[in-house]
Amino acid sequence: MRRWFTALFVLQLLLLLAGCTTLPPRIAQPVSSAIADTGGTPLGRIAAASLADAPGGDSGFRLLPSGEMAFDARLALAEAATRSIDAQYYHVHADTAGAAFLAALRDAAVRGVRVRLLVDDYYAGELYLLLRGLAAFPNVEVRLFNPLPVRYGTPIRRLLLSLHEFTRVNRRMHNKLFVADNQFAVYGGRNLADEYFTRHGEANFIDLDVLSAGAVVRELSASFDRYWNSEQVWALEQRLHALERAMNPAERRADFDLRLKELAGPPPNVPPKDYLGQSTVREQIAEGRLQLLAGSARVHDDPPDKVLQPADPNKASPAMRAKLDVIAAAREEVVIVNPYFLPGPVGLRMMGEAQKRGTRVLIVTNSLGSTDEPLVYRAYSRYRVDMLRLGVQVYEFGPDLVRRSSTFGFFGKSTPRLHAKVAGVDRRWMVVGSVNLDLRSATLNTELGVTIDCAALTQQALGLLRADAFGGMYRLQLGQDGQSIEWHLRGENGEAQVRREEPHASLWLDFVLWLQSLLVSEEAL
Repeated sequence: MRRWFTALFVLQLLLLLAGCTTLPPRIAQPVSSAIADTGGTPLGRIAAASLADAPGGDSGFRLLPSGEMAFDARLALAEAATRSIDAQYYHVHADTAGAAFLAALRDAAVRGVRVRLLVDDYYAGELYLLLRGLAAFPNVEVRLFNPLPVRYGTPIRRLLLSLHEFTRVNRRMHNKLFVADNQFAVYGGRNLADEYFTRHGEANFIDLDVLSAGAVVRELSASFDRYWNSEQVWALEQRLHALERAMNPAERRADFDLRLKELAGPPPNVPPKDYLGQSTVREQIAEGRLQLLAGSARVHDDPPDKVLQPADPNKASPAMRAKLDVIAAAREEVVIVNPYFLPGPVGLRMMGEAQKRGTRVLIVTNSLGSTDEPLVYRAYSRYRVDMLRLGVQVYEFGPDLVRRSSTFGFFGKSTPRLHAKVAGVDRRWMVVGSVNLDLRSATLNTELGVTIDCAALTQQALGLLRADAFGGMYRLQLGQDGQSIEWHLRGENGEAQVRREEPHASLWLDFVLWLQSLLVSEEAL
């Protein structure tokens, strides 16, 4: 979404095109809640067996680092569900991954499973025709978060035609959550699009989800219910044209099936084992139990009405506050993995205090060559010298380096891009979810985060970074003058190399980003 802000400010005159387009009054929808009595379902029995094999906490956890396996896990859980599926996403794309996911929801509904799908409206304009058809199936209900006045078209077009409501429509639901039978939940950084599951030809994200069973799932279901029943959520039916609402449900369902066939791609090529040596969730469901690590967790979600509250850059909302509190409590080590890292004065102060306590601070983020948000990267780059002077260890993903390593998957000719949002503290606690360490997450978007107390899980996650001794990343150091930056890396033959010019940079790109930065403040990124 950030990439469009420059266009927004430059093209303010398009406000005139918006005319009188406004949202009609919202029609209140029936309140519904997660189904509680699902212990006797097949997934309920599998969850009980899995937790019995992992004593020592009220919840069980499993990392999903592989994009292919994370996607197949969602499909396998949808296929195994018998009572309910609750799905909440910022972005469901009309591509092969989005089509396969929506097909799984349809198939579950046909079996009698209650399906509730909540989608942020920003990217939904190109998905309306599919959502229209899905909502025509019995047992399916689709709702939209914070809708834009203009219903159809690309995100940028809809946003440009909504400039008269920019303050509201600029604030989105960034949460990502999937719950099957109120027994298993998947959450983390992944949206539902090809690039999150290593299915895109040009660029793919390196991300991380967690699959959970036990008490934390009920907390996550309660979070879903808070959003589902909030005043910021609209029924899809209210956003359809009168002629669409008048369509025969059978026609809508037939249209949905036809559109899915047009989008369908080959089935995902799921490896038998992931980078941690874990077999697939699908295989373990068939075996009757999942291999989980025991622990406990706390869910931190922003209130849905955050999008209506005044943005205060000096006050973090609950999801961000919880993440910062866990980071601030570190005594030995804190490892922060974040694609869009804008620490600001508060973050620099926290890193300085940690260094004084003797706490090791390590930051992993994107390089200019791997980021999908170069303007955000430029803003982050202003903090690098200060962080290095504080003694913070800073690493940046290098796309060419990642391709040579198998630690994060096989990307072929596509560009690997970091998208995971994880913090590991004292090799015991881990915070995972949708929260970026920037002002947009702190003050504008709603977010979902989960703090997990499970040393084994945290060490697994950190082990992914150390699996090849950070061979897929640049290690940043101050130059001898104390002002410049050096990028240290390992060459193809393992030899140490040093670059003193920023990798993937150019004079033209630097000029374009400088010009854009004059129009867009850091608070808006």
